[in-house]
Amino acid sequence: MESVRPAAVAGAFYEGSKEGLEARVTGLLSDAVGEVQLRKGPPPKALIVPHAGYIYSGPIAASAYVLLSNCRGVIRKVVLLGPAHRVFLRGSALPEARAFRTPLGEVLIDREGMERLAGMPQVSINGEAHRLEHSLEVQLPFLQVILGDFTLLPLVVGQAFPEEVEEVLEMVGGGSDTLIVVSSDLSHYLKSSMAREMDARTAKAILNLEPEIVPEEACGAFPINGLLLFARKWGLKPFELDLRNSGDTAGTPDQVVGYGAFAFFEPNPTPGPEKRADEEVNGSYLVSLAREAIGVHLGMGPLSRPSGHSWLDRPAATFVTLTKKGELRGCIGSLEAWRPLLEDLRANAVAAAMHDPRFPPIVRGEFDQVRVEVSLLSPPGLLSHAGEGDLIDQLRPGEDGLILSLGRARSTFLPQVWEQLPDPAEFVRHLKIKAGLPGDFWSAGLRFWRYTIRKWSEVP
Repeated sequence: MESVRPAAVAGAFYEGSKEGLEARVTGLLSDAVGEVQLRKGPPPKALIVPHAGYIYSGPIAASAYVLLSNCRGVIRKVVLLGPAHRVFLRGSALPEARAFRTPLGEVLIDREGMERLAGMPQVSINGEAHRLEHSLEVQLPFLQVILGDFTLLPLVVGQAFPEEVEEVLEMVGGGSDTLIVVSSDLSHYLKSSMAREMDARTAKAILNLEPEIVPEEACGAFPINGLLLFARKWGLKPFELDLRNSGDTAGTPDQVVGYGAFAFFEPNPTPGPEKRADEEVNGSYLVSLAREAIGVHLGMGPLSRPSGHSWLDRPAATFVTLTKKGELRGCIGSLEAWRPLLEDLRANAVAAAMHDPRFPPIVRGEFDQVRVEVSLLSPPGLLSHAGEGDLIDQLRPGEDGLILSLGRARSTFLPQVWEQLPDPAEFVRHLKIKAGLPGDFWSAGLRFWRYTIRKWSEVP
């Protein structure tokens, strides 16, 4: 980790001198300000940006990076993923270097992030994969100009399942000071008209968070798919910023490369005051819909078709808890808002009744004795902490739901669990046990999110 990875494409993909490069990037960002309406509020959590020569894709990339104009000193870490163009690679590769260099100076590697990924089977250290790779390098001057001082965790991504990339992002992509950047061009060497059609389909998949993009549609398909899975899991909202091709910038229309810029924002946990009264959630109605879904599954009636309730179409995360004579009889739910509220509620109601592995399926003869409770989760927020003691001190007994994540290990406790585990230290210990970890286990890679709920129950 003592070497510096030198610039490989300076003077080719972008200017080779400090002065020329600063002028080029500053000019691209300045032009983008007039074309992109800067979003008020928190910065994006993630970006997808192209990686061709600046004369071709620079304006499209700038439309994303300009959203970081107020983030100097706020974003201190960048997780940068791009495709492998030079070597065959299975999984993702970290560099051997301690820093990356461009004509604008050195960017230090995030050693803490490297340590967090150590031991993950889909991550290796491969200096050769980074030595000539341009997909990561061309993003650095933009980041240097707009963020100033930050640490970099660069990963070249080869063939990888979306779940493998998503696990990496789970491990290192959290924190309000961390930005995720995926570097990818879109279609390659088609006529401009054909490229527009293909790129429009790819953009639609990105905006719908559908992690099924293939390399023919985007050279960074593997990291993009992982990001889309991560975004779907944590409720990130995608926006299209620009979608063009080299024929629109500096090339001919007969053989073009497609470029797209996309930003992903964390959900706003508090709806604005402009929200209409008829859009408010009707909790008792949710409970009745959950009971109905179970009854229909048991063959006790037809499924209704709610109308006039547009709030049921909004993405939401629910838990359905079933009790019988005061004892738990089933509990299943979602941690991320990735499907409409009605669909999520019905699926979780049936799963709680029929597929909770702790209990046998509910039968018709006991259905009338079962009480239904519905919980509606707020978007989870990552808890920054200095260790287990600091984490425990931040918890709010009776109010916080808590999610634990470490690689494939994941568990949650709803706020209702505080009734059985009122001590925060015991709450955390049992959450680790639920995830399959020892109760006294601790690792710097452990990540925690908290959320709150609104809940409604049937009257006994």
